[in-house]
Amino acid sequence: MLNKWNRREFLQKTSAATLAAMAASAPIPALLSGCSGAGNDKTKLVGQRGTADTVILIWMAGGMAHTETFDPKRFTPYETGMEGNRVLSTFKSVPTVLDGIHFSDGLQSIGKVMDRGTLIRSYVAADMGHILHSRHQYHWHTCYEPPQTVAAPHIGSWIAKELGPKNPVIPAFIDIGQRFTVGEAEELKAFHTSGFLGNEFGPFFIPDPSQGLESVRPPVGMDARRFERRNQLYNELISKSPMRDYGSDYQKESLRRSMEQAYRLLNSPEAKAFDLSKEPKDVYDRYNTGKFGLGCLLARRLTEQGARFISVTTEYEPFKGWDTHENGHTRLEEMKCQIDGPISQLILDLEKTGHLDRTLIILASEFSRDMMVEGRPDAKVQEQVQQPDVLTDPKFYGMHRHFTDGCSLLMFGGGIKKGFVYGKTADERPCKTIENPVRIDGIHQTIYHALGINPDTQYEVERRPFYTTPDGKGKAVMDLLM
Repeated sequence: MLNKWNRREFLQKTSAATLAAMAASAPIPALLSGCSGAGNDKTKLVGQRGTADTVILIWMAGGMAHTETFDPKRFTPYETGMEGNRVLSTFKSVPTVLDGIHFSDGLQSIGKVMDRGTLIRSYVAADMGHILHSRHQYHWHTCYEPPQTVAAPHIGSWIAKELGPKNPVIPAFIDIGQRFTVGEAEELKAFHTSGFLGNEFGPFFIPDPSQGLESVRPPVGMDARRFERRNQLYNELISKSPMRDYGSDYQKESLRRSMEQAYRLLNSPEAKAFDLSKEPKDVYDRYNTGKFGLGCLLARRLTEQGARFISVTTEYEPFKGWDTHENGHTRLEEMKCQIDGPISQLILDLEKTGHLDRTLIILASEFSRDMMVEGRPDAKVQEQVQQPDVLTDPKFYGMHRHFTDGCSLLMFGGGIKKGFVYGKTADERPCKTIENPVRIDGIHQTIYHALGINPDTQYEVERRPFYTTPDGKGKAVMDLLM
């Protein structure tokens, strides 16, 4: 109800919100000048069709310790009064399906499907002076170190832009599991954006997969006629907002298409893909370890319906989940229970339906952790974190400090080698990468290569080229591909 406002006043009052939305999707100079792509109208294939059509990013938000998960070292059980520098792994190692390759206890199910994928034990996160979740999450998802004068697009937005939707009804880029009402909300929003690429390539958010259907249907109590009228009013609002005068033709058209896509989904039969109640109870129960597990189930359903890029996260919330600044051992026991079954089940289910061959799955985290060493051992700037040299309380037993010099990633399907291990970290502290280091531009270009996206892809923003990886220098790690 508008109360005493007339229609013109209402539009004036709400125009600021529209201008803010414009700023979030691209910097003002880019809006005024527009942006143009290099080879926008060509298929951007690297000589041939790529080996993957869909990407699922399984994001272990908060800093997953490599020595406690996929790269275990010497196990040392807890004893009151023990020296902290003795502890490299707080879990025993268990064998995987690959000869001689072990995981940390609690990840047996994922270990059983490693013959379908590649284990990377040598990811090295950037040295940006301060090792902060916000900076490293931004860097991982966009390939650009913050701050930037241009809003760098999320990798999912690049993929949505370059390849377009597989199914015109299903959003090309879907983000599952992350709320923006928790700590560091603005930092999280900073990289969950399509940047200068346009609104239509931004993420479709589903914070809670158990309520996925609510995300794609009109609010309760709103009939179809009322919803249609509201959609018309929203279009009119945009046409009389600052977007009309200050937005580029490209940006206005992108916003219009994003609205059309959302409207089309709300009225489509494909919306049922978001309804987890349609799953048989036994299947639902196999995934249901909580919000993350159900996110994997929803990712499977959306892959089958033609989503292009899906991110499923354990959710970043400070001092929760993988953000183990204390109680590292007990926290990881809980996290492994959340992820082990659903991830392995997702791989098996996609394999069974024939989707795994064309679906690239990546499991990653912003950085690793160590008990005694903060960050990069030889860095000039070190974070000062209180950590006792002698452990007098079980809450100090575990990997608590941010560590960037050795991290683990998993990759499955979509042209990735099967049963393959790449890279190595040292067996003694600091357990840093000693063979075949991999950095984020290499990971991104490997993903783009698998999808058939040209490594030279670029757009002109603020009169300078903006590439998928900084300066267009990223190279795919060809050893990871079949």
